[in-house]
Amino acid sequence: MIEFRKEYFADERDDTLNEIGKPTQRQDMLGHVTGRSPFFDDHLFDGLLHLKCLRSPHHHARIRSVDTSEAERMPGVRRIIRARDVPHNLNTLLSLMGFGLDDEPMLADKKVAYVGEPVVAVVAESERQAYDAIAKIRVDYDVLPHVLDVEEALKPGAPSVNPTYPANTFTYHEKYDHQKLRFGDVEAALRQADHVVEGRYQMSPIEQAPTETCGAIAAPETNNRYVVYTSTQALFFSLGTAAKILKLSSNRMHFIGGTVGGGFGGKVDSIHEPMAILGCMLTGRPVKFIWNREEEMQVGAPRGAERWYITDGVMNDGRIVARKFTGYFDSGAYTRLSSYAIIKSVGHLPGPYTIPNVSADVYCVFTNRTPATAMRGFGITGVDFAIETHMDKVAHRVKMNPIELRLKNAYLDGDMKAHRRLAKNTALVECCQVVAEKAKWSIGPEYRAMSSLKGGGGERAAIPHTIIDNRGLARPASGLGSYQPPPAPGYTPTPAYTPPSYSPEPLPVRPYEPAQAAPPPVAPSPTTSRPAGNRFSSISGLRRR
Repeated sequence: MIEFRKEYFADERDDTLNEIGKPTQRQDMLGHVTGRSPFFDDHLFDGLLHLKCLRSPHHHARIRSVDTSEAERMPGVRRIIRARDVPHNLNTLLSLMGFGLDDEPMLADKKVAYVGEPVVAVVAESERQAYDAIAKIRVDYDVLPHVLDVEEALKPGAPSVNPTYPANTFTYHEKYDHQKLRFGDVEAALRQADHVVEGRYQMSPIEQAPTETCGAIAAPETNNRYVVYTSTQALFFSLGTAAKILKLSSNRMHFIGGTVGGGFGGKVDSIHEPMAILGCMLTGRPVKFIWNREEEMQVGAPRGAERWYITDGVMNDGRIVARKFTGYFDSGAYTRLSSYAIIKSVGHLPGPYTIPNVSADVYCVFTNRTPATAMRGFGITGVDFAIETHMDKVAHRVKMNPIELRLKNAYLDGDMKAHRRLAKNTALVECCQVVAEKAKWSIGPEYRAMSSLKGGGGERAAIPHTIIDNRGLARPASGLGSYQPPPAPGYTPTPAYTPPSYSPEPLPVRPYEPAQAAPPPVAPSPTTSRPAGNRFSSISGLRRR
């Protein structure tokens, strides 16, 4: 892997980080306050047509028939677009990078999988005429059983939501039905902990609610190309998606972004552009496809719901010796970007804490809800909420100052992460100290004297002997629990995970001992000093601003 360090971009960004506390003017501020910032909807074309969609009223239903005959005769209607008119009527953004399979139709054909899924598009002279025509379309549905809860969706016999992933879980690497992390022996450490603290944490879907709703305008150019003005946050993702869905070479499309009137991640994987271009191709005239506010709230892809179960093994002095996660991301009916969010979340575990035994099983689950996508802190925000809420619960159980609990368990430079990478440029210790100072929250002198530069590495850099298993291979649609992979040599099966019982009584107190002796670690020497200058200057992955 190539690490993009700041020297490659030295002429693009000043890294002195000295703007905090100064009244610095945004570059685009004058355009915003004077009304001169260009938005996609500011581009006017003679003969502009308007595209609107007929949407499913059902969570899950088979489409028996569609009758558009009356709508075709309505005033102003120039084209009715059906699934058969879409050149490649399956899509998912991440398949552009070879990650996952195309699973979402641009227009539903055989069935609908969520309320609001588009079935038919109408292109008309005005928005009012398009809506009037939509009201005349008749769709005969055969309503099917649906599932709206992630754990219900994983039970044997649950309705199959997504034909591409019939077991209702995304398949990773064409093999695994979830993302898994193993570091040390969590079960042994839990048995030996003084306290076991369990928690269940739920985040609901959150709509980004941009002031400017999602949309695009496509128009034919004289050189056999199509110009597209769009509100997308990811211009080249949108270009690649349109090229795939429409089976057009990308050099035949001229995409022009502009000011995004709010996005927050919700305009990364929009498909307004290919829909507008298709309307333009079929009519030969400019076409605008923009959601109204009701559509933005109903079918705009939200931050996906998350459910997390966390179990901690804790010693009386506040040391967390084991942390176990089971997580469920509600992807909605199709993949969108949820499968990637899970990779990010598992890469973030167990939070900014040095814990010698960590286990995680995290699932991307399909339900008959609106497909989910990115939102600020995508893949991290929800699990961070769960982790930090759980830290407060642990502090209450062991009767410890919650900031001191975080300081006791914080990553220090040179510590080994659960992903077998040494921690560097850590700063939780200093952040907690500043928070305590600003909030006038008393912490002990030994915690005020801590530094993320001191005390890390050594034994804390060891990679423990890790208990692994073969569970997690993708299971067939005929029954989620019907397939059992052959056990690995020496592997003893453990019972299937069930949600915590929330017993208020802690487990019997036992002195903590390592579950198994770890082999001598092979790890770099702990970091004891940093080069002069900005302590964060070596962070890789700086992006163009």
